[in-house]
Amino acid sequence: MSTPQRPGTWRIGRVVGVDVLIKPSLLVMGAALVFLFAPQWADRGTNPYVLAAVFVVALYVSVLVHEIAHVVVARGYRMRVASVTLHLLGGETLIEGESRTPGQELATSVSGPVASLGIALAAFAVSGALAPGTASDVIWSVAAVNLVVAVFNMLPGLPLDGGRVFKAIIWKVTGREETGTRIAAWIGRFTAVAVLVVAALRFDGGVRDSTINLLIAGLVAFFLWEGATDALRHAGRNARIDQLVAREIGFAGATPPPGVPHLPADLRGPDLLRAMAAQPAEAYVLTEPDGSVFGVLTTRAVDDAYRASRP
Repeated sequence: MSTPQRPGTWRIGRVVGVDVLIKPSLLVMGAALVFLFAPQWADRGTNPYVLAAVFVVALYVSVLVHEIAHVVVARGYRMRVASVTLHLLGGETLIEGESRTPGQELATSVSGPVASLGIALAAFAVSGALAPGTASDVIWSVAAVNLVVAVFNMLPGLPLDGGRVFKAIIWKVTGREETGTRIAAWIGRFTAVAVLVVAALRFDGGVRDSTINLLIAGLVAFFLWEGATDALRHAGRNARIDQLVAREIGFAGATPPPGVPHLPADLRGPDLLRAMAAQPAEAYVLTEPDGSVFGVLTTRAVDDAYRASRP
């Protein structure tokens, strides 16, 4: 069953049971890359724009394989994957729900760069086995770009895969997922600034390629900064959710209304919200492990506690 399509995307099909979506910006970037790479093959017998188009298509297929690797591992941990979206600067796998352990976070995150590295090594091998020529050069270029993608993605800052790996390590060491998220997000912001500064220092206003590199660096920096900022917001939201404890929010000793759902009084954080979402109601009976009634929990009390909490 396909999920509702995300706004601003086009659905182009399904792979391993997951909707594959693209944003219009993907086509814009694809056209720009064709014009950017075509001059590299201007001295070949084949039309250089056709060669560049083949290279760009192979690049986007590689990005899709990178994202599908995330899908396969996430599903192995019984996480629900809503979709894969290809966009201006790569891809995004929408996994519904959070990793339950640092090990799950690490395995899911590192799978994408490992897939890109595998593509790079395989393409280098194929390129080396072919006779020198156009086909060998195009395949070598695909290999080189995938190697860059694998290495860049392993930088330890969110929203990159390496940031999620670093988050998992900090989570394991400190026992706090929020701490890992915040540290990795700030490293992501630092990386965004560093990318822009390096590109600006290397900028030569009189060279066309230098201008293009600066524009690409600006897009990458914007993507990194926005992703890191979103991760910080998400960390704050999760911290407030973690503070929700049914026993502390509920009204002890209150008489429950008739016919309302029952929830364990010890439910907390995401588990509490998932249990409430599974049985939507205005109020719930809170029960002890022995089956006795502790009190009543209302959805309004949960909303008020969430708004009043501070990470």
